[in-house]
Amino acid sequence: MENRRTPFRIDPAPDPVDPELEPLLNEPFVSAWAAVPSAPKSPSGRLRQRLLDRLAASKAASATMTTSRWRHLDSAPVAAGVSIRTLYAAPSDRTLRPGEPLRACLIELQPGARWSGPGEEHHREWLVLQGSARVGDTTMERHDYRLAPAGQAAETVASESGARLFLRESALPAFVAGTAFTVHDAESDWPDYAPGIRRRVLWQHEGQAALLYHAEPGASVPMHSHGHDEECLMVQGELFLDDILLQAGDYQLAPAGTGHCITETDTGVIIYAHGDLDLKFSG
Repeated sequence: MENRRTPFRIDPAPDPVDPELEPLLNEPFVSAWAAVPSAPKSPSGRLRQRLLDRLAASKAASATMTTSRWRHLDSAPVAAGVSIRTLYAAPSDRTLRPGEPLRACLIELQPGARWSGPGEEHHREWLVLQGSARVGDTTMERHDYRLAPAGQAAETVASESGARLFLRESALPAFVAGTAFTVHDAESDWPDYAPGIRRRVLWQHEGQAALLYHAEPGASVPMHSHGHDEECLMVQGELFLDDILLQAGDYQLAPAGTGHCITETDTGVIIYAHGDLDLKFSG
């Protein structure tokens, strides 16, 4: 009980990027830097070539991932005072990969807003990121998680004071989850997982799971690969996934068969992850 009541340490970002310089770190400028020819014969030219090679390798690796910055996403209204930002939507013209969601999105409710919620045909997972809300008959606070299996009727979502929720929809059949359930943060512990890292298993089935991680500042995870699609939603803090820095509200999907060489945080972080229950470490 004492473990879960201890306030988590999340430090401020150590080196915020100047808003005027941030566009230079994105396309089309990244490709332009990599396209500039170098002079590898001189020592400075060889160093420059190594940096350009590193940039090209980083760009190739990140191209296999889907990274969504929530502040850059369009907000689509779905009801009075309710809007959706889509983080990921699976293409309809191919077979889903192992663990791939149909849709992952952020739901934003203004004070007093109500929404009928998604239909019963999909497996639904909810996580409250800010504020408090009611999903069906269940009151949910920050970091509370709810699962509603396919076949269960749509649940109305409402908030008296305003809230932001994460919603994940997948194609898992109804028998996988059985009945709906809720994991309340205030009633759940944080078991130790690795040095500086604690983990809460929210749901699991045949090797895949929904999880919350808390990592202390400076914590890292070794190189690993993914047997299922791995989704990471930054709940609080900042995290490097290889050369991509994710901040609160950002989301990345790494397809099954890919991997991460670097997973580390300078600030400490709370992450919602959906993927392998047991990470496959390399080397």
